[in-house]
Amino acid sequence: ICCIDEFDKMEESDRTAIHEVMEQQTVSIAKAGITTTLNCRTTVLAAANPVFGRYNPYKSPVENIDLPPALLSRFDLLFLLLDTVDGEKDKNLALHVCKVHTNYQKNDAEKKAGDDGGSPANSGIYDFKAFDASLMRHYIRKARTFEPLIDDDLQRDIVDAYVSMRDEEKHGEKDSRKSYTTPRTLLAILRLSQAHARCRWSDRVERQDFDEAIRLMKASKESVELSAPARKNANPLDIVYDIVSDLSRQKTDPDDPWVEMAHVTSMAGHKALTQEMVVEAIENWESLSVLTRNPEKTQVKFLVPAA
Repeated sequence: ICCIDEFDKMEESDRTAIHEVMEQQTVSIAKAGITTTLNCRTTVLAAANPVFGRYNPYKSPVENIDLPPALLSRFDLLFLLLDTVDGEKDKNLALHVCKVHTNYQKNDAEKKAGDDGGSPANSGIYDFKAFDASLMRHYIRKARTFEPLIDDDLQRDIVDAYVSMRDEEKHGEKDSRKSYTTPRTLLAILRLSQAHARCRWSDRVERQDFDEAIRLMKASKESVELSAPARKNANPLDIVYDIVSDLSRQKTDPDDPWVEMAHVTSMAGHKALTQEMVVEAIENWESLSVLTRNPEKTQVKFLVPAA
């Protein structure tokens, strides 16, 4: 994997070179009298900052990141990470950063012990035990030996999904400046489906691989499309109602009408609504017998399906 930080600050010559890398999966070298072309088959994970330090939701991602559209369109997935005010997330982030610094010397000593043959531990920084680097290298090396193929039945479903995505953008209310579907999107769905099949060490792309690829594509588009600010003087009750309605319509299982409260709160944060405002709005809709929450208050649904 190739990780690139400050992607928006690349020089023009580097941008020209990376076009070939992401389109042809090759790198052309002409140095010291040697002219050759090398293979470059790796995943590119890049991070970029907005032009003026803060993301302007009234502009498209291309205008905010200040990168050529031809280069951005070569990424299969584009996620927008907004720094919204969320007390719980802010608290967890601050605790994690402080814990890393307070346990640094202890972790360093245990890491050296692990290198000497001992078993390295996480020292309480994480709530899980990470996989060993050697295990991950063997797993990835094995997964890359598989070349999954797509069945004819699944091929028709992929074509129908692509046509449906194009049709929704044509007749829907989504801002085409922020998200649009091109033939490269179809190739991205195929690549993601095959990659998920490789993770299972499978020679065939199955339904679960295709479903996961579509879920990732939808999550990517949601992060961009739902970044628009709320209209001036908009009622928080209407905003929360629209968010729950949109998330309910996007669910693939008609027998599961529940929507996660965490997802609603996150989407409302993009509209400048706090968690308290979301809870108050849902309580008002509950008093009107429009929405209802589960006993744990972690999920919400419509008592009567929204029109």
